[in-house]
Amino acid sequence: QVQLVESGGGLVQAGGSLTLSCAASGTTYSINAKGWYRQAPGKQRDLVAFITMTGATNYADSVKGRFTISEDNAKNTIYLQMQNLEPEDTAVYYCAAWSHGINHSPNSWGQGTQVTVSS
Repeated sequence: QVQLVESGGGLVQAGGSLTLSCAASGTTYSINAKGWYRQAPGKQRDLVAFITMTGATNYADSVKGRFTISEDNAKNTIYLQMQNLEPEDTAVYYCAAWSHGINHSPNSWGQGTQVTVSS
């Protein structure tokens, strides 16, 4: 099994920046993609960005140009650099890992980290 632990959430003013981290442990050899979802109160959990084992990345339209996902393979850690944050980015951010391909639901989830953007 894969365990995911997020860190880096917090409170930031609109226009500010924040970087989230997600460290993976366990059977990490089974992972072929990692990414970030977010869920605002009363809304569904949406995919924000993912990175595959080949380094390919993909972003939701709402964060393109503002968020960057990256990976440190040596540390089994992914990062989500968030810039020019907007109040609409306020949500609980969840790290996710896929073992069966990005077209399926993630196999593993982190516990979530709160990001709050004040106007």
